[in-house]
Amino acid sequence: MKTVNSISGGKTSSYIAVNYPADYNLFSLVRTNDKKCLFPDSKIRQIVSDKLGVEFIGTLEEDIIIYTMLDLEQIIGKEINWVTGKTFDEIINRNGKKYLPNLTQRFCTTEMKLKPMFEWWQKNFNEPVEMRIGFRANEVNRAETMLQKTNQNGFSTFKTIVGKTKTGNKNKWKDIEWQKPVFPLIQDRIFKDTIEKYWSDKNVRFAYMNNCVGCFHRNEILLKKMSEKFPEKFDWFCRQEENTGYNTRTFKNGITYNKIRNHKLQIELFDDDFNECDSGYCGL
Repeated sequence: MKTVNSISGGKTSSYIAVNYPADYNLFSLVRTNDKKCLFPDSKIRQIVSDKLGVEFIGTLEEDIIIYTMLDLEQIIGKEINWVTGKTFDEIINRNGKKYLPNLTQRFCTTEMKLKPMFEWWQKNFNEPVEMRIGFRANEVNRAETMLQKTNQNGFSTFKTIVGKTKTGNKNKWKDIEWQKPVFPLIQDRIFKDTIEKYWSDKNVRFAYMNNCVGCFHRNEILLKKMSEKFPEKFDWFCRQEENTGYNTRTFKNGITYNKIRNHKLQIELFDDDFNECDSGYCGL
């Protein structure tokens, strides 16, 4: 079975990429068409466009994640496979109206992370692969949750179109077995302190937090901090909540991102105030 390291851009999955060599390394990037979030370096934009095979304007993740991937390729001495799906702007546009994802409808993760990875697998393989996932030794619960979603054979499946029905009027769908998740850091009892120590003297630039700047899995206090650190990107999320055409009008239930952005905090926040669960769940 071929092995694949799923890389999110954080220190943990990057640690796996270096210390657990695989047949392939895979990274899925969230893109936006919004030029207010334009990636500032035109030369790097072209490099990323060439890697993805589509035009890269900007990302709603932190810009530094682009440099993380480029740095990491130098560290591991091997190419990383970059993939991407439709832009965030495209997946929330339905017949000219906005439809926003939220905690109960996480289609953004499916469309912009899982689907591009599955389509890459579908193009290159005809049997499931072993997918290394970056959960640390203290994240057994996250691993168990992922394993509960696998089928009786221990494989994750992806529902995709495989043809047409006999009448030819409807698509025929099937759950395809495509990867078997494994957790090497849990197996080897690797904790955060080991990973932090490893990267302390390496020339790899890492983002403040993985995943989208405005990820709705994050608590409101952390989102407020993100709005201050990355105002242009956070503004994208605020603008999407304006003039939505469906019942789901906010990313978080009961509060707008604009209200979060304008909230006055009474205390100074430090990076250690947030744990791993605050950073989002957009890993594989």
